[in-house]
Amino acid sequence: MNNTPLSIKIIAGSTREGRFSDKAAAWIAEELNKQDGVMVEVLDLRDYEMPFFNEPMGPSAIKEPYANEAVARFTKKIAEGDAFVMVTPEYNHSTSGVLKNALDWVYYEWNNKPVSFVSYGSVGGARAIEQLRLICIELQMAPIRNAVHIPGEKYFPVLFGQAESNELFESLAHPAENMITQLIWWGEALQNARG
Repeated sequence: MNNTPLSIKIIAGSTREGRFSDKAAAWIAEELNKQDGVMVEVLDLRDYEMPFFNEPMGPSAIKEPYANEAVARFTKKIAEGDAFVMVTPEYNHSTSGVLKNALDWVYYEWNNKPVSFVSYGSVGGARAIEQLRLICIELQMAPIRNAVHIPGEKYFPVLFGQAESNELFESLAHPAENMITQLIWWGEALQNARG
């Protein structure tokens, strides 16, 4: 049994003005911080201005160096993580371009680590999560079943200042608890397996 705290990185997957991902990321970080034996950090993609992936070879073909400073910083943070929560909007039945681009820049540092999802959109971001699960499998991650889906009718009023975010997030306590329980279980199991 590994006594090292489980490092959980939450990725805020939208950088646009008026986004909701920062609010959802802060909330799920607060929920995760209630758990024992975890270290939680939010990685806001606004802080990592990575260019569109355009390298001649994919990151699975080369380990290092990552010449771009933002990519190098982001990759280092991913390497430190034992488990991940990706917070994503749903755009056109998929995730955001900025999150997909961040995933494309990194490979080995994602391997053999669990990932869960908090999504929002007209149907709770379900289609974005399904796309992300496929991508994460290709990155040799372990996507867990439980996720938090935030439908438009719940988050739009918060986004537009017509409702309080605490009411929204309180209504999501049960799915969040289920997701967190599974993420920590898989995180600890794979942390031990990686040594």
